[in-house]
Amino acid sequence: MAKLFEPPRYIAVEGPIRVGKSTLANIIADRLNAQRVIEPENNPFLRAFYEGERGAGFQAQFAFLIRRFEQLHRLEVGAKSQKTVVADYIFEKDKIFAYINLSDVELEIYNRYYQYFREQVPTPDLVIYLQASPDVLKKRLRKKNAPAEGAVSDDYIEEVVKAYEHFFFHYSSSDLLVVNTNDIDFVEHHSDLQELLRRVSEPIRGTQYFLPLSSSGAANA
Repeated sequence: MAKLFEPPRYIAVEGPIRVGKSTLANIIADRLNAQRVIEPENNPFLRAFYEGERGAGFQAQFAFLIRRFEQLHRLEVGAKSQKTVVADYIFEKDKIFAYINLSDVELEIYNRYYQYFREQVPTPDLVIYLQASPDVLKKRLRKKNAPAEGAVSDDYIEEVVKAYEHFFFHYSSSDLLVVNTNDIDFVEHHSDLQELLRRVSEPIRGTQYFLPLSSSGAANA
C-alpha cells in the first residue's frame, strides 16, 4: 500500500535578519537527525558594506552568491537519496538582497550568474518562512550585538522585511509554512516549539500559516 504522506526530505528555514532561522533549523535538524546546512557567514566584504563603502555591496553580494551556490550544489537530495537535509536559507535569498543592495547596472551582471547557478541547485520540499515586524527584529539585533551587524540601520531592516514579504507573497516553488514569530520563542517556550514540530510532521500543501494555540490558533490558506 502506497504511503499517504511522504515527509519532506529537504527543509529550508528562511526569514529576515535575527528572525531565528539558524536556531529553528538546528532544532529541527536535531529532532529529525538530519544533515545541517548552515549559511556561510564569513564574508570579507560584509563589514565594509554595512559601513557604506563604495562598491562593497557588489563585492559582498557576489561573495555570498558563489558560496551559497557551492554549498547547495553539493547537497545529496532528491528521489535517490535517503538523507534528510535542513538548511537555514534558500538560494533565492541571494536575489532578494541583490535587488535591495545593487544598482541596475550591477544587477544586469549579477542576474546572468544568478540564473546560471540557480538551475544547478536543488529546490526544497518545504520552506518555513519566519516572519517578524521590523521593531521586533531591531530589538533582537540590539540584544545579539554581533560586531558585523553594528552598522545595520533601522531603514535597512525595514527594507529587508518588505522585500521578504513581497517575495514570499508570490512564492510557489515548494510547499510553504509561514510562521509569525513576533510572540513566539522556540527556546524559552517549549509548547510553541512542540506545536511547530508537530505541524511540520503533518502534510503541508501549498501555502499554510502557523500560529501556536497559545497565541491565537492556526489558520490555513
